[in-house]
Amino acid sequence: MRVVNNTFRVGLPLVIAAAIMWWMYRGIDWAEIIKAASSTRCMIWMLASMPFGITAQVFRAMRWRLVLQPLGYRVRLGTLINSIFLSYGSSLAIPRSGEVLRCAVVKKYEGVDFSTLAGSVVTERFIDMAMIALLTTVTLLSQIPVCLRFMDSTGMSMVAMLSRFTATGYLVTVICALLVLLTTLILVRKLKFFQKVNERLINFKDGMLSVKNVESPIMFIIYSIGIWLSYYLHFYVAFQCFDFTADLGPMCALVAFVVGCFAVLVPTPNGAGPWHFAVKTVLTLYGVAGHLGAIFAFVVHTLQTLLVALLGLWSLVALSTTKAIKD
Repeated sequence: MRVVNNTFRVGLPLVIAAAIMWWMYRGIDWAEIIKAASSTRCMIWMLASMPFGITAQVFRAMRWRLVLQPLGYRVRLGTLINSIFLSYGSSLAIPRSGEVLRCAVVKKYEGVDFSTLAGSVVTERFIDMAMIALLTTVTLLSQIPVCLRFMDSTGMSMVAMLSRFTATGYLVTVICALLVLLTTLILVRKLKFFQKVNERLINFKDGMLSVKNVESPIMFIIYSIGIWLSYYLHFYVAFQCFDFTADLGPMCALVAFVVGCFAVLVPTPNGAGPWHFAVKTVLTLYGVAGHLGAIFAFVVHTLQTLLVALLGLWSLVALSTTKAIKD
């Protein structure tokens, strides 16, 4: 039964990702994608965006260490960084496996109680959700005047804009929304499972509440802003890779970034498929031709995923030379 469950857990996300990717790219000229990805301009700007993909995880590790300090743990920053690199790398193969893995790594190498780590990660995710909610609110409020001016100047209505969706596009949107809901329900069930383990509940709760006792709330806020600013810049700088996105501006990038954040909640490897669909859709609404938006999504997602994989491999090497601290 476990084999069946594991096969379903790994296989279903891959099938979903493959189906959406096939639908999106079935008529694309792959020679055009290769040409776009291998251009000097694309390579230069993608390389310029990569450091922000790294700093986002470094800030996340620094914030995590700050959260663990009130609990009496002085954890090595290098271990936390490598555990996060490894967690994102492992999630490429098994979606949502990273959170458990990074807790296991820190328990092994730093001797921190696993339930405490799990509680701190849950709290971290709540904070990330709050940041996404804030970004979403700012994006919606700032783009209302832009949308109204756009519709006034072009004579387009919201109905006309939505009519650019195909029936399959609506179907993909509904499927992705249902998968996000299913993932949320699964995570809630897992949280209830942790809460039923009475002997570990106290440590789990301490981990969740540790954020209120951080030594420097200001640094906690700075790290949180640094995480999401890095994520955004990692994405926005990539807009300079192509002529058709270079002049769209930071607000268009913010809209696509926020929509992409929701798309990656669908349990596929690094959001593959839903993320491509979401970003392409946003770019289309800003006037980018559909096939060009698809090319942008494919090139950027592929190269950013490659970075995640390389950082995961790096962490394996680094951890193999790290001396474990016994509990």
